[in-house]
Amino acid sequence: MRRILPTCDRTMAHAPSSRAIYPATLAVAVASAALLLGACADASAPSDGARAPAQAAIAAATRQGDNFQTLDLDWHDAARDRLVPVRLYWPDTAASGAPVPLIVFSHGIGGSRAGYSHLGRHWAEQGYASLHVQHVGSDNQLWRGNLFMLSGRLQQATKESEAIARVADLRYALDQLLAGERGARIDTTRIVAAGHSYGAMTAMLVAGARIERGGRALALRDARIRAAILMSAPPFYGEADFGPILREVAVPTLHLTTTEDVIRVPGYHSPPADRLRVFEATGSSLKVLAVFEGGSHSVFMDRRGSGDPALQIRAATRELSAAFLRRVFDGTQGDTSGLAGWGTAHPGTLAAYRVQ
Repeated sequence: MRRILPTCDRTMAHAPSSRAIYPATLAVAVASAALLLGACADASAPSDGARAPAQAAIAAATRQGDNFQTLDLDWHDAARDRLVPVRLYWPDTAASGAPVPLIVFSHGIGGSRAGYSHLGRHWAEQGYASLHVQHVGSDNQLWRGNLFMLSGRLQQATKESEAIARVADLRYALDQLLAGERGARIDTTRIVAAGHSYGAMTAMLVAGARIERGGRALALRDARIRAAILMSAPPFYGEADFGPILREVAVPTLHLTTTEDVIRVPGYHSPPADRLRVFEATGSSLKVLAVFEGGSHSVFMDRRGSGDPALQIRAATRELSAAFLRRVFDGTQGDTSGLAGWGTAHPGTLAAYRVQ
């Protein structure tokens, strides 16, 4: 098996390795998630403080939105000696005293807490707190430093150890938020994991995807997660059947992809049909699939200069994610009429749509 090096609309050398650094399930799926077409287009970078020595929590910046606040925090997990920078979109509705639902978001490889801001803003405007976690082992620091060392940095970022570290990042960030001054205002019965590409893999793992090593399942699931939003979820290369891995994901899931959601990584190729295989294998009590017409693997990100269909797809993603969460947390058992109606109302945007 080879080390997989991502590409980012430019040519990057890749070096094969005679030693298999990934077992055939989790780590190879992580490698497939290393498509970086969109990661390099992350318009905003985190503060330099995200790399400086951090106390348990340092408020880097606070900004005021129309109906929410944005707060950057640089947390430090002392047990792992690892920084966990986050951006929190905090809705003004929290001031009413009502419990606040929470979405914990994981970025794709080469991204940062500053990315996917269109989602954080929208969810906060809908009354959700949105905690965007930055994974320092696979974030936008990959693009900095000596260009000739870039291939090595990318190889490190796609190792299985980093995939597991990302899960620990998400769990630590959730722990910190719930233990802090805003924790008492979070509705712990309405916590959602969300992510794009590599981040969708992180979300699947905390939602219950079963990875075994030495005959034992790794303890990656977080029981606090009650639903998952998966954008461009990568496949599990080397596995003919995803069922044993994904049937343990029992929480409701929203799967978002496009007709052109192709993962192109040296040595691996993943067509849009792989996103459908992930959907089929997931054992969710409720699962929704939206395949948007057009749009590349990076269409869900904040990208400059993007026009149709990208703008339409991002707008539809925001709207559908909100409808999905209303169904999960506010709907009655077995009632999918609201979600089904959403698909009927967007025939021009969707190539395929399923609720089951």
